[in-house]
Amino acid sequence: MNFRRTLVIWLIAIFSAALLAGQAQIARWWWAWPGPPDAQSAARGKAVFAKACASCHAGNVAGTSKGANLMRSTLVRHDADGSAVKSVIETSKPHGGAKPIQMSAGDANDVVAYIEWAVQNYDRTSAGAPPPTYPLSKLLVGNAEAGKTFFNGAGGCAKCHSPTGDLAHVATKYEPRALQGRFLYPGPPRGMGRGAAAMKNPTTVTVTEPSGKTVSGTLVHLDDFIVALNDSDGEFHSWRRDAIPGLKVEVHDPRAGHEKLLEQYTNADMHNVLAYLETLK
Repeated sequence: MNFRRTLVIWLIAIFSAALLAGQAQIARWWWAWPGPPDAQSAARGKAVFAKACASCHAGNVAGTSKGANLMRSTLVRHDADGSAVKSVIETSKPHGGAKPIQMSAGDANDVVAYIEWAVQNYDRTSAGAPPPTYPLSKLLVGNAEAGKTFFNGAGGCAKCHSPTGDLAHVATKYEPRALQGRFLYPGPPRGMGRGAAAMKNPTTVTVTEPSGKTVSGTLVHLDDFIVALNDSDGEFHSWRRDAIPGLKVEVHDPRAGHEKLLEQYTNADMHNVLAYLETLK
């Protein structure tokens, strides 16, 4: 009897753990459309997106300092039939002062398919943060001299950073996993609450109203619908981007260079830069 009871308890525990894991995966892999988009349509949409949308939203739809990360957009993920995305393309709302994009209905459908493919591909391939037990030997495999060359040359890192200035002894401040995360994704994402505005070298923004009045300050929040900032006196301002035609928003993000590099890094580049930064002790 005790054996049966123990067996039942173990089976319940295993089933519960599997169920919770499945729920966690479902919660992470969530989008409103019913299944994967047509592969040929997504391939065509990728080309159209590259010409019409990538300058602001990046070719991989991960966003830039000028446009939102569409993989994290609630508008995109809740758009079951693509109508909301196509409405943004056709009307420019909530793009502020941006002009509507001239695009055929077929191209718009293909762009929606590509965005859906990008979201699903991101969710399915992103592994998340490495576990604490992740072996450092898998991270510290780069060439420090090659990383230094990239830092001072093709990467353009030396334009803003110095190994004897802001990066002096940086390897003693962060363990390798954290250091890699810091140079790939420095600071909190913009538009993530007022805490982001308190960080060192914050993102700033200038908002120009249709009347010509401009307000500048530290960016507090930015998404497809709202832009908010704190001005130099600490006063909070916010605007509804979708409700004010002609509103212009200019973002000045000191981390824009890091975002751009994410599209350029090779696997070797990332390991080499980390190896170089590890020498700064």
